[in-house]
Amino acid sequence: MPSVSAHVAVTLAAHVDHVFGVMGNGNAYFLDALTRQTSAEFTAVRHEAGGVVAADAFHRASGQLAAATTTYGAGFTNTLTALAEAVQAHVPLVLVVGDEPTSGPRPWDVDQIAMASAVGARTYTVGRTDAAATTVIAVEHALTYRVPTVLAIPYDVATLDAGPVPEVPAPRLPGPLAPRGPFADAMVREIATALASASRPLLLAGRGAWVAGAGEALGALADATGALTATTALGRGIFARPEFDLGVAGGFGAEGAMSLVREADVAVVVGASLNQFTMRFGELFAPGTRVFQVDVAPAATHPHVGGYVRGDAAAVAAALVAELDGATPSGWRESIDVAAARRYEPGDGKAPDGRLDPRSAAARIGELLPQDRVVVSDGGHFIGWANMYWPVASPDRMIMVGTAFQAIGLGFPSLLGAALARPGATVVLTTGDGGGLMALADLESAVRVAGGRGLAVVWNDAAYGAEVHLYGRKGLAREPMLIPDVDFAGLAAAVGAQGVVVRSLDDLDVLAAWAPRPAADRPFLLLDLRVSGAVVAPYQEEIVRVNS
Repeated sequence: MPSVSAHVAVTLAAHVDHVFGVMGNGNAYFLDALTRQTSAEFTAVRHEAGGVVAADAFHRASGQLAAATTTYGAGFTNTLTALAEAVQAHVPLVLVVGDEPTSGPRPWDVDQIAMASAVGARTYTVGRTDAAATTVIAVEHALTYRVPTVLAIPYDVATLDAGPVPEVPAPRLPGPLAPRGPFADAMVREIATALASASRPLLLAGRGAWVAGAGEALGALADATGALTATTALGRGIFARPEFDLGVAGGFGAEGAMSLVREADVAVVVGASLNQFTMRFGELFAPGTRVFQVDVAPAATHPHVGGYVRGDAAAVAAALVAELDGATPSGWRESIDVAAARRYEPGDGKAPDGRLDPRSAAARIGELLPQDRVVVSDGGHFIGWANMYWPVASPDRMIMVGTAFQAIGLGFPSLLGAALARPGATVVLTTGDGGGLMALADLESAVRVAGGRGLAVVWNDAAYGAEVHLYGRKGLAREPMLIPDVDFAGLAAAVGAQGVVVRSLDDLDVLAAWAPRPAADRPFLLLDLRVSGAVVAPYQEEIVRVNS
């Protein structure tokens, strides 16, 4: 008869296509049932954190519910950084884990419920009679609140006979949050009036607008008002008219584009939290700009916001378009040379220290990358280069796993999750030498899963660059900030990839030859860029400034 583990596997598989993780004592029977009794695909990774990261990236690239699994104890504790990142990034994910037996903890058990709660994830524990129902509850919680949930199978319950898998209700999810009440209605009218009378209107959209499906309504709003547009790093590509889009707002933005943002007299922010990086530490907008925000948060998320509407981004944008029916567009965007404003510094090829100028390398790689691409980013000083020089077609093609929790070392498993979510695209990882070494266990996983659709770019400056630029300037000892030169090309070759050390722009000819080839006929490619640590990303200069 079906076991408790089978009840969990079969019920979960009705809601997910892929599960990532590592097998151990606590989840062995779950994985056996998942493999034998369901159509869900299991992808093995080499580190438990990588399982959660791969699932996280799979969701961000596909929009589907994410699922991962690991054993109890050390297997579970290895996931905590990745779990905290998924919580901070509002990723709906179910993590199936083993847990201590119902008779009490063994010497190697820990309080997993408390640990999950500490990073913001709720735990549901299955029993012999409620395993299927509890699984649906965990799925519903993850999707409703857009947060990871932990689904625990006690060790002595996993193999118990639970009878036939029952029919259980499908998850019931809330509809879009509509703006309600006279105050919300009045604020929508006030925003519409402000936009209609603005000389220099601006729309700024974030990932929340993409999740809400607000792209079409926001495009109509931009056309109705003649607004220039901009996005957060995670909202890139949401606006359909790039000729009027200023690109990423904040420290990743081009200086000319950010100067135009400060000229706006009315700015409407939709589905963006306005974190310190997007806001350039408070200097994104000029003091005279009227800033309005639309979001599902209980209240405005930045003190510069002068008017707030709580509601679904698509619903509010559509309401604004309706209010603006017959309005005359400002004409501002037609008067601007947006292409010139978005231009970034091309770099000098090589820095004075003889190593690659990362700006030049980023620009050249951006020219050579396949158009059908997904970019996944680890955390570190280098994150600016991909965001500045590698455009993507839509927000689900720029995946930054780690930045929500300020973590590094999650890059290689991100690549494989995105590769399975986007089976036709080339997936490009941008990572550093520090984070790359942390995630090294899943370099093999990335190469195995992505194959010729995978490209990893390692910004190898022999240091933890962010720390060098911030604390090195303050005179702190530099030795803890440095990393000996590591041959990432050699490491890639050891797991079946093609690794190339790149010391000059001419060395990037290997990418020019690789990119046009059919994915089935080319190897996974890793570019080990020996870049200069002396060239500082503009966003890092902002961090240095505010911490001086």
